[in-house]
Amino acid sequence: MAFWTQLGLLLWKNFTYRRRQTFQLLIEVAWPLFIFFILISVRLSYPPYEQHECHFPNKAMPSAGTLPWIQGIICNANNPCFRYPTPGESPGIVGNFNASIVSRLFSDARRLLLYSQQDTSIMDVQKVLGKLRKLGNSSGL
Repeated sequence: MAFWTQLGLLLWKNFTYRRRQTFQLLIEVAWPLFIFFILISVRLSYPPYEQHECHFPNKAMPSAGTLPWIQGIICNANNPCFRYPTPGESPGIVGNFNASIVSRLFSDARRLLLYSQQDTSIMDVQKVLGKLRKLGNSSGL
């Protein structure tokens, strides 16, 4: 049999079946229309609004290193949206958090952990504490 003959017979069989099952035919036609009208009503109820272009701060991946990855998680926890491009969007920049609290905390911890005899920062802290003790004793506290 030719293609068009088979297609005609299949359509005739489908039409005959649908004509006998009128309730099923109504459901098959009405259900997509019902869903379509729901979508139209939602679209009309909430018209689209214009929003500015959104730029998010960069977040380093774990492969960039532990410190940039942790800074990206902590410093961008609220995931802000900026109107203009952020400094970290340029290619090749791993992080723009050099002045962040986390960066200073890690640099201080690194300096303390890598303490050597030539480092006088601990001695300076001891001098300041000694002067504070003298000041507290002299004021009568």
